[in-house]
Amino acid sequence: MNHKLKIEILLPATPEQVMHMMTDQKQIEIWTGEEAVFQAKEVGKVSLFGAWMNGEVKKISADELSYTWKTSEWTEETEASLVHFKLKADGEQTLLVLNHTNLPNEDEVKAHNSGWHDFFFVPLEDYLMVRYNAE
Repeated sequence: MNHKLKIEILLPATPEQVMHMMTDQKQIEIWTGEEAVFQAKEVGKVSLFGAWMNGEVKKISADELSYTWKTSEWTEETEASLVHFKLKADGEQTLLVLNHTNLPNEDEVKAHNSGWHDFFFVPLEDYLMVRYNAE
């Protein structure tokens, strides 16, 4: 039942800048345009997209971040999934590898694949371009 998703994307900022944008609550709220909670510590609370998603930080370091992920649309019995980000410098950019595991079914894999792009990576990339490459 371990449905999973892997996405690789090149972002226009350093790994340090990308990690900051993904772990600083105020920055997350700016680039997502939604209320967020992000306690940047292990066992810290994560709530994204106006509490549509809730979870708990499992690992946080300079180049890795993982947290549990459960949407408000999933039933109470549905087990939380796990999101894992790995960042690697690629010149002045960052290769971000996302592994999202333990999704409940193939429909959620498809929905999350487009959702990660539309609601996470595109807004993040747009914000990074404005913030760090505006020269």
